[in-house]
Amino acid sequence: MIDIQILRKDTDGVAVRLVSRGYTLDTEAFRALEAERKDVQTRTEALQARRNALSKSIGQLKAKGQDTAAVMAEVAGLGDELKASAEQNDRLLARLDAFLLTVPNLPHDSVPIGDSEAGNVEARRWSPGGTEPQALAFAPRDHVDLGEPIGLDFGSGSKLSGARFVVLKGQIARLHRALAQFMIDVQTTEHGYTECYTPYIVNAETLRGTGQLPKFEQDLFSVRKGGQDGEEAEGGALYLIPTSEVTLTNLVRGEIVAAESLPIRLTAHTPCFRSEAGSHGRDTRGMIRQHQFDKVEMVQVVAPEASYEALEQMVGHAEIILQRLELPYRVMALCTGDMGFGAAKTYDLEVWLPAQNAYREISSCSNCEAFQARRLQARFRNEQGKTELLHTLNGSGLAVGRALVAVLENHQQADGSIRIPVALRPWIGGLEVLKPLV
Repeated sequence: MIDIQILRKDTDGVAVRLVSRGYTLDTEAFRALEAERKDVQTRTEALQARRNALSKSIGQLKAKGQDTAAVMAEVAGLGDELKASAEQNDRLLARLDAFLLTVPNLPHDSVPIGDSEAGNVEARRWSPGGTEPQALAFAPRDHVDLGEPIGLDFGSGSKLSGARFVVLKGQIARLHRALAQFMIDVQTTEHGYTECYTPYIVNAETLRGTGQLPKFEQDLFSVRKGGQDGEEAEGGALYLIPTSEVTLTNLVRGEIVAAESLPIRLTAHTPCFRSEAGSHGRDTRGMIRQHQFDKVEMVQVVAPEASYEALEQMVGHAEIILQRLELPYRVMALCTGDMGFGAAKTYDLEVWLPAQNAYREISSCSNCEAFQARRLQARFRNEQGKTELLHTLNGSGLAVGRALVAVLENHQQADGSIRIPVALRPWIGGLEVLKPLV
């Protein structure tokens, strides 16, 4: 969440900055809550001062041998008032927290202003041998037509689970596994990330920490825990993870980490589960937008002064994967209106898909600054010995299913076979080509 002190000092200024994100801050509601909180605080402080003064007078009266019954009765009454005031203050703070949980992060000054993806700014592009994708010498086929002869099975996915699920068999399942293994190995052995295996099911507190709850509950798959006689088991709702960013970042929740342990770099290969509540029929063909997909996630936890250097570094770590897979791509700096809820700055990596004649997102790398850390109470002890909020970053390194799509389409050959990129061959038993099954 954003820093409430900034909001208190410059409510109108924060509102202006959030307008660029397409968010209207309810300044009237915030000011009303703040005014009520201040009134309660002032009243509480007055009651505490009165009780302290009376308590002191009780000792003085006793020393003089005078009756203290009336004063003690007033002190007792003040205790009841203070308790009621404290409870009211707790309720107001809970309302303020609920208000702040729905407010997006403030954009960094370097983020381009824009209302939609049309306002995104291209930073650079890359292609084997140059910057522009090389046209195929034949009409490109899409990944569905290319994948079905080597084991891509949407019919079975639909039978087992419904729309937007897929079964991979044989050669294409092996290619999918090889891609994930290649990505995780590069990130761990070359870029210094520690590989993690984390739960795929998490509680609500974990999702609040990284910003998925409460605002984006409709995008999550909830899991009902079985209790006796059909009742939900103790502990509250559980959810399937939308990305391992959630679990990896929450590893520092409630921690004060040693400054010398920074930066913390974590990675995991996991399935991700998203309801795609707002997709409204987009990308219904193929694997571009699935309810279940795999991703190799990168997370960095760093000191505040290092976070923007870490962001550029993380983008580079994702780019290396695309370059070694010989996949044309471009890097886009997202504008204010296209960034995710918790991001202060985001770069998207978009891979070229010949059959669509378009670039499509394959990685998104974001610096959340202290937005998540404030929710998580994730801190470190700085050089002055004071605790300070950490900065958290996350990025895909890469989305495995979309990498599979890109490999199929960019490395297809006229006979329908798929050339395996040279860098990937050690992870797929040295195979150079995948051929359609006869």
